[in-house]
Amino acid sequence: MDSIIRTYNPITLDEMSGIKLMNRTDTKFVTTIDKLRSLLMLAHDDYRVQDIDGQRIASYYTAYFDTPDNNMYIVHQNGHAGRQKLRIRSYVETGLNFLEVKTKNNHGRTKKKRVDMIGFDPRNPDHGIRFMRQDDQYRRYDEFLRKHLRYDPTILTEHLENNFKRITLVNKAKTERLTIDTELKFHNLKTGRNKDLTGLVIIELKRDGLQPSPILGMLRDLRIKPCGFSKYCMGSALTNPDLKRNNFKERLRMVERFLSRAQLQ
Repeated sequence: MDSIIRTYNPITLDEMSGIKLMNRTDTKFVTTIDKLRSLLMLAHDDYRVQDIDGQRIASYYTAYFDTPDNNMYIVHQNGHAGRQKLRIRSYVETGLNFLEVKTKNNHGRTKKKRVDMIGFDPRNPDHGIRFMRQDDQYRRYDEFLRKHLRYDPTILTEHLENNFKRITLVNKAKTERLTIDTELKFHNLKTGRNKDLTGLVIIELKRDGLQPSPILGMLRDLRIKPCGFSKYCMGSALTNPDLKRNNFKERLRMVERFLSRAQLQ
């Protein structure tokens, strides 16, 4: 994989500063490493790869919060619009950490609000975080959450964490980002269970509105079809047998098929 993306022209973080896409439409695709290699070879002439000090595959850490009764998960599982997620997202190599609220509205658009998560260490994460107003830092978090989140922040605790690797591509017109996530690993903080999805690839096309996208034709040619995939919901369903999962059953079966296929490659 690394040898293929090394042939791409780079794009720096400074160049990407105008492509934040904080109010965007997302389309996800699920595939295998073998198909990903083919896609990267096809996309070479139309995309640049994010490069940070020579590094083109970045490490990510995420901790997801939920209510005691898993309401954020349940709302998504039940197919309700206007759902929200709360997470800490860490860009491990750069040392950047953010507390993020993601809201998906009735029109399928995703809005993301975030604030710096000061002092968080993804290599040794604090799993006891509670959003109480105990000091100036947490008063800032409380104000942020009460402005953007529809849940009472004081009842939220961490439920799930994951680690993964990400390749980020940008089309040459700078109207979209393509994130490619591999080596997904989940740990459920409530059940203690783990799930390793190495071999599975999650691709996400992020655009402001419905801008023309060169990658869509390539995905069609490779028979990689759009498929909703929430890391929080899939990771939770795979590591907590007590959760309702009726509306996720087909996607969970698809995950197992892809993992089996990846093992044969």
